[in-house]
Amino acid sequence: MTHVARPMPRRLDSFTLASEAGNERPALDRVARSVAGLGLPAPRVDRLKTAVAEAIMNAIEHGNGNRPEIPVEVEVTQDGDQVIVAITDQGGEAAGKAAAGGDAAINAAEPDLFKKLEGAEGPRGWGLFLIRNMVDAVHVMTDGQRHTIWLAMRTGGAADAGHV
Repeated sequence: MTHVARPMPRRLDSFTLASEAGNERPALDRVARSVAGLGLPAPRVDRLKTAVAEAIMNAIEHGNGNRPEIPVEVEVTQDGDQVIVAITDQGGEAAGKAAAGGDAAINAAEPDLFKKLEGAEGPRGWGLFLIRNMVDAVHVMTDGQRHTIWLAMRTGGAADAGHV
């Protein structure tokens, strides 16, 4: 039997940012620069940027409680034909419940626009809906105080045709 060696994941960038509103903007630009050479079409880069911004805003607000001294960690890797952006906060179980609730919340029902317009639902609650609809896969894990959301986007072929 012949085995084809798969390349190890390659770190494209890794950084931290203070948990302050607005810090998602420079972070999403940095993520976009880190994936610039991978051939993602502009609409897919924009989708990735939207998901990254939403996940970072959740990490800042729900995970780290808008406390600038607690950093949000961002790591961008390439693993085969995927770009993976991992966003980690220090909210632990609280962040898991408020920001994402684990993989179950990622797959939860979508917000109801009509109920929101009628005032039957609050105006918030679009972040996870946007995240899961902007990237190809989402995974959430809490390990002690560390709460991480992984956003995966395929870089080639069929992935591009379905998400332009």
